[in-house]
Amino acid sequence: MTVRKVRDIALARSGDKGNRATLSVIARDLADYPLLERVLTAERVRAHYEGIVCGAVQRYTLPHLGAVHFVMNEALGGGVTRSLALDAHGKTLSAAILDVLLDEMP
Repeated sequence: MTVRKVRDIALARSGDKGNRATLSVIARDLADYPLLERVLTAERVRAHYEGIVCGAVQRYTLPHLGAVHFVMNEALGGGVTRSLALDAHGKTLSAAILDVLLDEMP
């Protein structure tokens, strides 16, 4: 059996606003959206970013776009002007979600 990851069926984008990071995961094919919706829960995303995201994670489903969108609170070390992180804007957070396994539930 081949191990599949989110990167095999989707792309991701992330951004920032204050101390919040946003993350969108978009299926390349709408037929794969139900799998993303099932696997990428707010709880799983928060666990995946443990140590980075210190606040709540809200998930918004966008089935017409084939996407799930997350708002991750307290994720940028206080915000761009306060953080000592190398990625204070949260732009590279999207790369990390692409390694989540699709075929194995936590």
